[in-house]
Amino acid sequence: MKWSIHQLRKHRQGPLLLDEAVNLDSVKKRNEEIRAIQPVRVSGTCSIGEKKLTCQLRLEGSMILPCARTWEDVDYPFSIESIEQFSWDQETLLTDDEIHPVEGEIIDFTPVLEELILLEIPLQVFCKSAEDVQQAEGKGWSYTTDEELEAKRQEEAEEKVDPRLAGLANFFETDKE
Repeated sequence: MKWSIHQLRKHRQGPLLLDEAVNLDSVKKRNEEIRAIQPVRVSGTCSIGEKKLTCQLRLEGSMILPCARTWEDVDYPFSIESIEQFSWDQETLLTDDEIHPVEGEIIDFTPVLEELILLEIPLQVFCKSAEDVQQAEGKGWSYTTDEELEAKRQEEAEEKVDPRLAGLANFFETDKE
């Protein structure tokens, strides 16, 4: 998605309506965890002023991410809403650091759309079959759920008796003769 400032100035009377499917496969180069991404539907409105462009965007799509437990593909749908501003005026850029600078006469939306998608990626995703994996192990590694680990720790804590207090264990078991 690229537009020239000259093209956008033709839409000063009313807002520019957006509704496009954008191929953002280039986002996979920026984050290798993204295995695939479907074309993203970008919709919204843009209004152009004398020195800046303000866009209300909505991005909808889905991407394939790896499961944190099984490494299987997980389809992760996303829906992002954002307000983005672009400016080609140096004075306007100095007043607000959240405005994207425009170099030359072309506004390129692709890096901004990629950033929005990258920010949407969760730290971990799990596939439906990940809940079924209770315990697994291999050569040099093992997997246990948090509940099983906590139960195992409690068992070990109950079994261990402090050696300094071991003599007190038989204190009440003395014969009363």
